[in-house]
Amino acid sequence: MDRHGLADFLRVRREALQPSDVGLPAGLRRRTPGLRREEVANLATMSTDYYTRLEQGRGPRPSRPVLTGLARALRLSDDERAHLFRLAGEQPGPPPGPPSDVRSGVLRMIAHLDVPALVLDAKYDVLAWNPLAAALITDFSAVPRRERNLLRLRFLTDRQAELFGENATREFAREAAADLRAATSTYPDDPELARLVRDLQAGSPEFAEIWSRHEVGRQQSLCQTIHHPQVGRIDVICEVLVVPERDQRVILYTTPPGSPSDQAIRLLDVIGTQTLTPQT
Repeated sequence: MDRHGLADFLRVRREALQPSDVGLPAGLRRRTPGLRREEVANLATMSTDYYTRLEQGRGPRPSRPVLTGLARALRLSDDERAHLFRLAGEQPGPPPGPPSDVRSGVLRMIAHLDVPALVLDAKYDVLAWNPLAAALITDFSAVPRRERNLLRLRFLTDRQAELFGENATREFAREAAADLRAATSTYPDDPELARLVRDLQAGSPEFAEIWSRHEVGRQQSLCQTIHHPQVGRIDVICEVLVVPERDQRVILYTTPPGSPSDQAIRLLDVIGTQTLTPQT
């Protein structure tokens, strides 16, 4: 165990985080940069005294659960997490699950885009979206957090079939199931991922049949034709931007400028998630 290296690493990573990065109010009278020690300790579910001793190089060798809590509290990337474990004299092992926090820069980016945009993690949870994506696909803010998942929408509801059509959703189903199996290899200890697979197998004979094929692969394309109930057909060109340190993807639904599909997106930008009803 490299006590001094671990102490310095914890201090530097703590000071690099702002309260807004972890969902805390900034408050007043912050005399030092970054988070306070007691804030990190609370996020990592340990006592402030224990965390302080670790940061001062006086603490005992931390256990793997303690290190996992610190990695989560300090929003460490996979590489940073591995470094933390090695400083403590532990082998990193597989990460516990795909990170669910989205970088503030990514959130700002999708908020200012004029195209629909989603942020997905490795198990297809929708972590963030902009208003145009809500208008195009569904109002995710009205969906319970556990159900904000494209695979649950695809296999356990009729929503995606209504939007994208049967042929497109069949292709998406096969590719996404192969993608999900790859995620189970990356995160073998993630209980949420295991629960998602169980729910999909129990609730969808189609998914159960596809899953039994044991296909593995990363999905490269999400391009589809969307049949929107308010604005009609929209042909989208999907761009996938990878955020490797978070194992996340930003999905951009783009259209050729000036095309009928682009005009439909501009109309969606105006009407948002409201339901249009014909006048009588």
